[in-house]
Amino acid sequence: MLKQRIITALILLPVALCGFFLLDGAAFALFIGLVVTLGAWEWARLAGLVAQPLRIAYAAVVAGALMLLYLMQDLAPWVLGASVIWWALATWLVLTYPRSSELWVSAACRLLIGLLVLLPAWQGLLLLKHWPEGNWLILAVMLLVWAADIGAYFSGRAFGKRKLAPQVSPGKSWEGVYGGLAVSLLITLGVALYRDWSIGSLLLGLLGAVVVVMASVVGDLTESMFKRREGIKDSSNLLPGHGGVLDRIDSLTAAIPMFAVLLWAAEWGVM
Repeated sequence: MLKQRIITALILLPVALCGFFLLDGAAFALFIGLVVTLGAWEWARLAGLVAQPLRIAYAAVVAGALMLLYLMQDLAPWVLGASVIWWALATWLVLTYPRSSELWVSAACRLLIGLLVLLPAWQGLLLLKHWPEGNWLILAVMLLVWAADIGAYFSGRAFGKRKLAPQVSPGKSWEGVYGGLAVSLLITLGVALYRDWSIGSLLLGLLGAVVVVMASVVGDLTESMFKRREGIKDSSNLLPGHGGVLDRIDSLTAAIPMFAVLLWAAEWGVM
């Protein structure tokens, strides 16, 4: 298993880095759209669709929605606004699971939720790419999430006692969350010192990092909640040793749109 994980990572990492940082415009949108469409195919399984034709049809619907959003860029604020509302609701759904599952048990509801999970992440990346220092912004949000994941893993293993959401993901603890937050905040502080931020900008940056990291935790737990409801361990086996696409981007689906909204509110870019 470890060998598979390493081989897959060595293949995917350069592809991902080239796609994120070397592509622009329509090519970038298409590259990210392909990842999201694969995620949609996996999400259809989480929504209870087992038959391949139905899963492919849902992926095609998501691909069509991405094309529509690309052509109608004025919809971006609405898409990201809907994302903020969804992730706030998702936080409550995770904390009250399994009782909350009664509200989204139908396949139609879960398919709609899939749109709220996937479309804003794509939209957020496109906005970040077009804003000043776009590549660095994309790297920043990914670094925040990855650092939080690593910090949470080691902190949870060393100090984890209080379960974060035992009905959803028994292995995660509050101590892990605090450890992940600490690492992300240290990175944010380092960036602030390097770029000579003012005290006000530093405080806003630290607050923004907390919001983004907590959103990433909710994104991770939300996918876990839907997988637990379906009784499956991984979203698919597309990535040997890693599970599926959603298993790799679940945290980012929440963190990216939240990061974009915060930067927009700070007048970094224009929607």
